[in-house]
Order: sequence, then C-alpha cells, then structure tokens
Amino acid sequence: MEHASIVVLAKAIIMATSGLGPGIGIGLLVARAMEAIGRNPEASGKIFVPMLLGAAFAEAIAIYALVVVFTLK
Repeated sequence: MEHASIVVLAKAIIMATSGLGPGIGIGLLVARAMEAIGRNPEASGKIFVPMLLGAAFAEAIAIYALVVVFTLK
C-alpha cells in the first residue's frame, strides 16, 4: 500500500470511530428525554431545552473529531 492510501484509511477509521460515541450519546439522551416526557407530559418544557443542549454538546465532539481528521496530513 502507498503511504497516501494508508493515511486515507486511517482518516476513515478515525472518522468512523469518532462518530460512534456522539451517535450513541445522542440516541440515549433523546430516548431518555422522550421517556421522561411520556411519564410526565407537564415537564416537557423543562426537559426539552436541556435535551437539545446536551445533543448539541455531544454533536460538537463529533465536529471536533472531524476537524482533527481534516487537519491530519
């Protein structure tokens, strides 16, 4: 294998693995929030905004990983 193809493969592996954590985290976060809203619909206003903030922070981790991958040579 050429050096360039090894770098491309390494970037693909890093991108795939760095997307797993935030994906699982966001899925669990939304599932628990929907479960809580289902149990107590009156609390949906107090649950929805923190859920969105948590999802945004988890997604930021994936974006940081994407930026790191693109800065690799």
